[in-house]
Amino acid sequence: MQIKSFGTTDALPPTSLSTRRMIDGLLARYPFLQSANMGRSVMGRELPVLTLGEGAAPCSVQGAEVFFSASHHANESITTALVLLFLENYCRAIADNADIGGQCAAELFRKTRLHIAPLVNPDGVDLVNGIIPTCDSHYIQAQALAAQYPSIPFPQGWKANIRGVDLNLQYPARWEEAKQIKYAQGYTRPGPRDYVGSAPLREPESRAMAEYTLAHDFRLVLALHTQGEVIYWRYQNHEVPRAAAIAAAMQAASGYIAEETPAASGNAGYKDWFIRDFRQPGFTIEAGSGENPLPMRELNAIYARCEPIFVLALDRQ
Repeated sequence: MQIKSFGTTDALPPTSLSTRRMIDGLLARYPFLQSANMGRSVMGRELPVLTLGEGAAPCSVQGAEVFFSASHHANESITTALVLLFLENYCRAIADNADIGGQCAAELFRKTRLHIAPLVNPDGVDLVNGIIPTCDSHYIQAQALAAQYPSIPFPQGWKANIRGVDLNLQYPARWEEAKQIKYAQGYTRPGPRDYVGSAPLREPESRAMAEYTLAHDFRLVLALHTQGEVIYWRYQNHEVPRAAAIAAAMQAASGYIAEETPAASGNAGYKDWFIRDFRQPGFTIEAGSGENPLPMRELNAIYARCEPIFVLALDRQ
């Protein structure tokens, strides 16, 4: 199954506007789906969250909450399409009393409550995908920041939020160590990528993610990124029950390789913070491979590899 607006080979990449339209369409078709906003971006764009499932209901005996997030990085917006495609297929399977990924969708719905933040960095995504006018002050400022890093193409190489802060280096899990590493690599000021910001959780988008996480009891989280077809499942020496077994199951089902996070990039990420502070399984899924941004024509092939990961996350929480 595929979403027509995202699944075709000539589809345009997601933007804040197209994501909002997709969400509105899903809400209209599936009354059991709910939507809220966990905050707003630097430019005031909504940070939507979609929820469905009964796992967190008071009457649930074995239920649990899980959280998927996408597009922390501006030039990885194919991950937004990826999670919305899964959401469409999951909702359709629930409505049709069908299976998804070999599992009964209605049973997954009963036992687990799924939360999806499909667009963590809407300003950056809109910058990369040509939605912010070149005369806009935010575009002009970003262009000036990018000019300090001439080896990174603009706007295609932009990963940060609109202020030039890498949102996946904003979480309080050895943030100071991440700062030292990135400064040593030359990322000492706002720019297209790898600037950690002035302090953890200083940006509204990362702060919204942290506050939303703190407000719930997530048993498992997935953070969707691109490059490498890898599942990162561990943070430092923190031992989290079930994490290794779930990662192995995800590897077997998807063909992605389960690996420990490289030391040079293993701090201050959302998954890192979640594992350290909540002692529950957290995974960074590096979907697809090639040069960012990945072309939308690869979406369906990437989805085929990732759907088993998503279903396992719901089933193994």
